Amino acid sequence: MTTVRIPEDWPATEEQARAVQDALRARVILDEPGPPPGTGRVTGVDVAYDDERDVVAAAAVVLDASTLDVVAEATAVGRVSFPYVPGLLAFREIPTVLAALDALPCPPGLVVCDGYGLAHPRRFGLASHLGVLTGLPTIGVAKNPFTFAYDDPDTPRGSSSALLAGAEEVGRALRTRDAVKPVFVSVGHRVTLANACAHTLALTPEYRLPETTRRADALCRQALRATYSA
Repeated sequence: MTTVRIPEDWPATEEQARAVQDALRARVILDEPGPPPGTGRVTGVDVAYDDERDVVAAAAVVLDASTLDVVAEATAVGRVSFPYVPGLLAFREIPTVLAALDALPCPPGLVVCDGYGLAHPRRFGLASHLGVLTGLPTIGVAKNPFTFAYDDPDTPRGSSSALLAGAEEVGRALRTRDAVKPVFVSVGHRVTLANACAHTLALTPEYRLPETTRRADALCRQALRATYSA
C-alpha cells in the first residue's frame, strides 16, 4: 500500500480548482475510438473515505478484458486533498488514485471510473481529469444521472437512451441487466461514447455494475480497514 502526500501545488480554493478544470478541459480528446472491448487490459479505480479521520483510500484493479480475471491490483491511502464541493469531487481523489495507478506492475489499459467524465456540470469529471493527467483512455460509469435528464431505456439489457443537459448529449443511460435500473456512461478521454457503452456491457456479464468497479470498490474498502488496524 502506498502512502500519499497532498501535492504542494494542489488547489486550495474553489476558484483555483475551477481554473485547473478550465485549463485541462481543453486537452480532452474526443475523436479517438479507444481500445476494442474485450481486448487487452481494463482497470477499475475507486475510493473509500473515512471522513472522521480525513482519510481516503484508492484502489486500482487490472482485469484481463477477455476473461475478466484479475491481473494486478494496487492501493494507496492519503489525506483527503480538497473539501467536499459538488462538481469538484475529483480534487478530493486524484492524488490518491494516481498513486494507486502508479503502483501497478503493468500498464492499466482502459481505465473505468466510478463516476463521470463529460457528464459533469463543467464537462470535466473524474474520468476526464484522470485521462488528461495520465494520457490513458478513460470512461465514467456512474450509479445515478447526477443532475441530467434521460428517458428510461427499453427493458432488455443493452438498451440505452441519451443523458441530456438541455439538448446536449453528455452520456447515455445504459441497461446492463434486463429490467434493472440503468447505469450512466460518459466519455472521459480518448474513447467514443459508443465504445464506452460497449466496454460497459462487456464488463457486466452478471451484475448491474462493471466488474472493474465491483473489484475496485471491495479493494479500497479493504485498504481503508487495513489502515484502521495499522
